[in-house]
Amino acid sequence: MKLYICWGTFPAPWRPGGHPCRNAYRALRAAGHSPEVIKSFGLAPLPDGIFNRTGGRQEAKRLTGSSMVPVLVTDDGEVIKDSKKIVDWARRNPAGAAN
Repeated sequence: MKLYICWGTFPAPWRPGGHPCRNAYRALRAAGHSPEVIKSFGLAPLPDGIFNRTGGRQEAKRLTGSSMVPVLVTDDGEVIKDSKKIVDWARRNPAGAAN
């Protein structure tokens, strides 16, 4: 399982609802998953030019059509884009549960 994030999984108290990458990561960990975290750097408001051309952002774009993260790639190859969808997936799919 791979989780593409921006810079990290740090708290962001200035951001209502918390930082999306942290929310996705924490939900996966709470569900018992240990995702490989891939830091994609860049800045979301910037175009895909020079600042958002990191390997992680390019892979996110290849997988979803957008360079926005977080993006989850599950062990069975399912691609989930958007922190809220990743959080929902984690709640429905705890580690070790039969699917």
